[in-house]
Amino acid sequence: MTHVVPAERMSGEAATSEPVAPATLAKWEGLLARIEGLGSVVVAFSGGVDSALVAHAAHRVLGTRALAATGLSQTYADEEMTEAKAIAAEIGIEHVMVSTMELTDPRYADNTHQRCFFCKSELYGRLKTLADERGFAHVLDGANADDQADFRPGARAARDLSVISPLEDAGLTKAEVRALSAAFDLRTWDKPAMACLSSRFAYGDPITTEKLARVAAAERAIKALGFTGFRVRHHDALARVEFRPGDLDRAWEHRDAISAAARQAGYRQVAIDLDGYRAGSQNEGLGARLTTIGLRATGPG
Repeated sequence: MTHVVPAERMSGEAATSEPVAPATLAKWEGLLARIEGLGSVVVAFSGGVDSALVAHAAHRVLGTRALAATGLSQTYADEEMTEAKAIAAEIGIEHVMVSTMELTDPRYADNTHQRCFFCKSELYGRLKTLADERGFAHVLDGANADDQADFRPGARAARDLSVISPLEDAGLTKAEVRALSAAFDLRTWDKPAMACLSSRFAYGDPITTEKLARVAAAERAIKALGFTGFRVRHHDALARVEFRPGDLDRAWEHRDAISAAARQAGYRQVAIDLDGYRAGSQNEGLGARLTTIGLRATGPG
């Protein structure tokens, strides 16, 4: 059974006609109470669906005691940074960009399966410094309840630096995050999953600014053809493009334009992956090794 979010729950915001399950609504109330109890927070804000809902909730209950901070890095496309600024402005939360230097860390650039740990350690460390300088008590991230089943070395960095995951604490799944985002008219509600550009590289393939720029250029050009929710996987001179299964027929029809887009970005060969997009496909060769130590090789990307 579902019901409409009552106007009184919106605290002066316009009520929505989007149905929200009672159990989800109860989790939302728990999320608000959890964040309000923290007093003041810096939200690690990527502009994705999860961090946008955390920022919305934090701004709602804490006002000026909530700050959104985005890591400014070459591992994210410029348009993602621009969109993060626009989304934060729509939410109304104060937003800052914080430069991160993960590419200068050889442990990150070497691109082992622990790459995300070093990336998040750099980001969260800088956000903790920002929080201390600005007088904010805690740093929040956007991990949700579904993420507990994934292989996410970044979660270990969050624990090490006492970063709080309020969506996970409230038991909110990705589907519930999207439902609530739609109810509050956040434009991120149906935004495809995003991940840093480094996720386009197989483990062991060193990360460089030139390679990141090539992937970003190829994805930007293919996006201009009207495709979303795809990935350009980097294999030296080859671009392996994963489209959502429902887009494979259309991708084949536009194969010449897709090939031209990737070649213009610097690739010499272009392939369309017949299995389509699946998160963490670059981890597929890692599964057996991680299984032996009790981890899963799924994850963002």
